[in-house]
Amino acid sequence: MKTTYGKIDVDNDVVAQLAGGAAMECFGVVGMASQSQIKDGLAELLKRENFARGVIVRQVSEQVHIDMHIIVSYGTKISEVANNVQSRVKYSLSQALGLEVTSVNIFVQGVRLTNV
Repeated sequence: MKTTYGKIDVDNDVVAQLAGGAAMECFGVVGMASQSQIKDGLAELLKRENFARGVIVRQVSEQVHIDMHIIVSYGTKISEVANNVQSRVKYSLSQALGLEVTSVNIFVQGVRLTNV
């Protein structure tokens, strides 16, 4: 971002952390999963400090694309949860950083029962 005082650079890890936090606020999201778990066949819940491992931020010229790997709650409609995550992430990044996100791709890594 360019301002009258100079240039502001925001690291992709910061964007990933904010996107992961926004996703966790959505109903039906149990946690974030690491994208490297695809090859192992196991989806491991990431702790808050590791949300960036479940989010990939790609910048192509002025466009920002985000890939998110999430674990959803059993019994929720996956398409609605994914749609809510997409909307929340776009809105949160727009409000916090003034960043216009081109696409938010959701990869559901697993379904988990939540503790009742």
